[in-house]
Amino acid sequence: MKKSELIQRIASRNPHLYHRDIEKIVNVILGEMVDALRRGDRVELRGFGACSARLRGPHQGRNPRSGAVVPVAKKAWPFFKTGKEMRVRLNKTAPPDNPETLPPELTRRSNKHSRTTKQTQCGFSGDSPGGCAGVDLPREMLQAGLQVPIS
Repeated sequence: MKKSELIQRIASRNPHLYHRDIEKIVNVILGEMVDALRRGDRVELRGFGACSARLRGPHQGRNPRSGAVVPVAKKAWPFFKTGKEMRVRLNKTAPPDNPETLPPELTRRSNKHSRTTKQTQCGFSGDSPGGCAGVDLPREMLQAGLQVPIS
């Protein structure tokens, strides 16, 4: 969600407020959060999470094109840790055993838990002792009895 989308959503839920006032409020809140982080304070929103600035000291970097050593000044990096209530609410809406309810950018699958299985030309699932070449097919296709010829 972008800041403009947040402002629009708040405006649609609160028609008695002016759009420009909502925009000012959101900008002031975000500005105060950044100012607190600059001062070295921690910003904590109960139930949502905590944000703090982590300092990274000066170090030597390299120019990727020329390979020359370049001094890099100290920097502050924002660090965000989610709150317990937010994690619970996030996981309530999408059970971990049903990743299809999440948007594709939020789903990650490892090879260990992949939804594909090996189906071979000879009809054997898994490692074939007969030396048949295998193809990865979605489990739903295998359950439907679909076979793909291997050339």
